[in-house]
Amino acid sequence: MIRILLADDQALVRGALAAVLRLEPDLDVVAEVGTGTAVLPAAQRTSPDIALLDVQMPGRDGLAAAADLRRSLPGCRTIICTTFSRPGYLSRAMSAGAAGYVVKDSPPEQLVDAIRRVHAGLRFVDPALAAEALVGGASPLTGRETDVLRAAAEGGTVSDIAKELRLSPGTVRNHLSSAIGKTQARTRAEAARLAEGNGWL
Repeated sequence: MIRILLADDQALVRGALAAVLRLEPDLDVVAEVGTGTAVLPAAQRTSPDIALLDVQMPGRDGLAAAADLRRSLPGCRTIICTTFSRPGYLSRAMSAGAAGYVVKDSPPEQLVDAIRRVHAGLRFVDPALAAEALVGGASPLTGRETDVLRAAAEGGTVSDIAKELRLSPGTVRNHLSSAIGKTQARTRAEAARLAEGNGWL
């Protein structure tokens, strides 16, 4: 049996996924949680083979939870199952240690196939998203530009961002200007929206 932990903040979605997976003779859903902070404790308690994680959840997001599992329970492999079919999220998920990435509007048999492949030691990425990622490429933002834009998205002033990131206000302005140029935005708020929409933040 392949033991599965499900993490999704929408109870209806979580329940529907569990019901679909329990129809398979070789799959067993051993835990269901609704927050990212509950993932690691539930995994430590139930020892799943696969953790099926949504990206956006209260507490820690699915990408942070995937990184937690990679560090603390390397025997548990992670699949991100989300509505976000964006190359930036795929890249961040793989960097966090996920072995699979499935979009929620995929057919159920594709999700089941992904679970079996990842359990067998392979990787699985939604084919349409994989093709888009090859065409779209990685984030054009540097790590520091990403940090500054993420802080800007939370509404802080240049001084607030400088204090938070321990940078000078001039350095923050330079990073914001560069990020605005790379995203082809007009304002830092628009740059943050575009970057978030592409999964770069």
